[in-house]
Amino acid sequence: PAVVVVAYFGRLRKIMSNAKRAELADTGRGAVGKAAVVGVKDRGTNRVAVRHVAKTDAPHLAGFAAEKVKFGATIYSDEATVYQVLDAWYQHEAVNHSAGEYVRGMAHTNGMESFWSMLKRAHKGIYHKFSMKHLHRYIVEFAGRHNIRNAGTLAQMASLAAGMAGKRLTYAALIADNGLPSGARC
Repeated sequence: PAVVVVAYFGRLRKIMSNAKRAELADTGRGAVGKAAVVGVKDRGTNRVAVRHVAKTDAPHLAGFAAEKVKFGATIYSDEATVYQVLDAWYQHEAVNHSAGEYVRGMAHTNGMESFWSMLKRAHKGIYHKFSMKHLHRYIVEFAGRHNIRNAGTLAQMASLAAGMAGKRLTYAALIADNGLPSGARC
């Protein structure tokens, strides 16, 4: 079984300027002006996979789930209508958070919500700021940390070294324009 959940990263309204808050006043409190990140947690292995997505529509989420979860497996999510597309390929159960339902038997999203909570805490305590330009790097690094957290120190170091083999990030590539502003931080 796996859990699929979307989280949003962005500035808190309470720390925005009054002008920006007024601009967003009629947009609700949700995802407007924030970056969406979809995550899947395998309950059997406790491994997490995450990806920054441009849209949280059914094709994007179903595509990510198809890459990470075997067809026919059980997937748990919350009640958002975008997850209904999963019913076609998976045994899908959802909990209705808006009705106060957080656990129904094995149907819950607590493991993935815990990961989001730790990532958001790392955002404040380790990284201090997430640049939208490099958000994908932050989330993949944190997922990697999560996935090897139970290994010993030497095993973690070996995993890190093995993951670096054959990879190179030059300064030019780091500062290259990917269409996202580097100054807009959340």
